[in-house]
Amino acid sequence: MKALIIGCGIGGPATAMALQRVGIDAEIFEAYDVPADNVGSFLNVASNGLDALRTLDAHQEVLKAGIPTPRMVMWSGTGKRLGEVANGLALDDGTVSHTIQRADLYRIVRDEAVRRGIPISYSRRLVSYEENEKSVTARFEDGTEASGDILIAADGVHSRTRSLLDPAAPAPRYSGLYNFGGIVKDTGRTGEPGVYNMIFGRKAFFGYTVSDSGETWWFANLPRELGDVPPDWKATLVEAFAGDDNVSAELVGRGSVELALPIHDLPAVPTWHRGRVLLTGDAAHATSPSSGQGASMAIEDAIVLAACLRDEHGHAAAFESYERRRRARVERVVAWSKKISDSKAAGPVARVFRDLMLPVFLRRSAGDDSLAWMYRHHVEL
Repeated sequence: MKALIIGCGIGGPATAMALQRVGIDAEIFEAYDVPADNVGSFLNVASNGLDALRTLDAHQEVLKAGIPTPRMVMWSGTGKRLGEVANGLALDDGTVSHTIQRADLYRIVRDEAVRRGIPISYSRRLVSYEENEKSVTARFEDGTEASGDILIAADGVHSRTRSLLDPAAPAPRYSGLYNFGGIVKDTGRTGEPGVYNMIFGRKAFFGYTVSDSGETWWFANLPRELGDVPPDWKATLVEAFAGDDNVSAELVGRGSVELALPIHDLPAVPTWHRGRVLLTGDAAHATSPSSGQGASMAIEDAIVLAACLRDEHGHAAAFESYERRRRARVERVVAWSKKISDSKAAGPVARVFRDLMLPVFLRRSAGDDSLAWMYRHHVEL
């Protein structure tokens, strides 16, 4: 069997490596003409995602490149400590969730796929596909095409494959938030490494953690009408945080703002597969960054899909089994993350209620037992 994988982000190489482990050849096709070595800010690889990477023997370099961040402390914009929650649950060997530059995570999984002999073609933007009883053929914008037994979409929240598979599929859903990130060196501040400080500010949300080297890694979520782009994002962010009793405005002001991206997720996608074509990762179930699970869900998908293709008779049965095993879990993550994003975009009245009730919520709903469904989820080949 040969698989055509559309998209070379995090999920594409992970899927190719998982398929290789069960004897399925894979080739990755990426729309952009160069690798995404310098794209994005940083993200969370939750403990369950690291466990999935370990199943692929691809976790060690990720651990070396990341910052262990097992805890989150919540604050109000007035400086009140609202509570604490685990950022993932430690694995049996003590491994905890890590924060890593997206470019580093991408580079590590891509390079590992290449090292294992998996071909990657760039400037291959999918425009259509055609299938018959024996194969599927992908056609690309540059006039080239490729054929295989199955086609796997790993092309993200704005997936071209999804719209080809089902023209009636729901469009990405804007969260009401723009996302920003940055790293400030030599802040001269003391901070406990391994702790994410999450601040529900008066006008926007701010999070930061401190590395062992003293760098401060920060991100911000700013409520904004989609497409409402100011002349200077940095000045807009500084103004949004100026009234908060914390270091957010200062940190934003001291460094560069690395990205300004509208955050989208996906409502439930009715059709994950048809014929020889299957959606995975963000193409099927994009979640907002608030859950810290986007990359982890894509890596889990890769392993479950490979196991299904190995264990079931034929791709149709394998795709059905994959959806049965994954849909409820990933949609629960998307819903969980949406609740968090909605609280970040809360208006003045809702913010008061949130700051009053969040400590109660954390005590009742964010303990180790209640989070086990998300983080205690082992997948293997």
